[in-house]
Amino acid sequence: MADIPVDLLALLRQVDTPTVCNAIEVAQGGRGFNRFTRGTMQHSKPGDPPIVGRARTAKIAGLAPPQEAPDVIKARRMEYFRSMADGDGPTCAVVEDLDYPNCIAGWWGEVHVAVHKGLGLAGAVTNGVMRDLDVIDDGFPVLAGSVGVSHGFVHVREIGTPVSIMGLQVAQGELVHADRHGALVVPEDVIPKLKAAIETVVASEAIVLGPAREDGFDIEKLAEAWAKFEAART
Repeated sequence: MADIPVDLLALLRQVDTPTVCNAIEVAQGGRGFNRFTRGTMQHSKPGDPPIVGRARTAKIAGLAPPQEAPDVIKARRMEYFRSMADGDGPTCAVVEDLDYPNCIAGWWGEVHVAVHKGLGLAGAVTNGVMRDLDVIDDGFPVLAGSVGVSHGFVHVREIGTPVSIMGLQVAQGELVHADRHGALVVPEDVIPKLKAAIETVVASEAIVLGPAREDGFDIEKLAEAWAKFEAART
């Protein structure tokens, strides 16, 4: 895994996920990047800074009771917490609910948000359920597949294995960026080039945004700005 430069990390915490998606294509030299979630997801606190971190992965289920012995289930849950607490920071939880699209288990509620935040994770991404939205701690965004009321028979099935979140495949340790728009995985080979690519995206969009937001903007000024924009963008 490539180190995440401090200046890149600071920038990633300031820009939205669509900007990062565009920047990855700039770094790769063309369109076609597709490691992102599909569909509309629910965000616990829209407007919060994005989730940025190396994935700590797991799989849960809750629609039906577990088939294993209670002591096995309890031991695995503690193993899950140990895994979530491990890894070089920053980290984030990426948890697949195996019952999708029929998830009912609100794994991400007041208790688990507080616990994961206390263990040092930056947030959570899941195809499953979140709840307790009015009382969960600030500073730990959750991007989820749905909002619900129950915990069902929730239990941990797997720890540290690859997961699938709304069409996005995520392996343990991969760099995730997520906000209210969705989540993506940053390719390892892009990391050294990503800061410059984000700056390029912001600068190229300013070519159009600047004139468009000024008084006197018209179709002629758009044509001039758009020609410069087309020449600059990927």
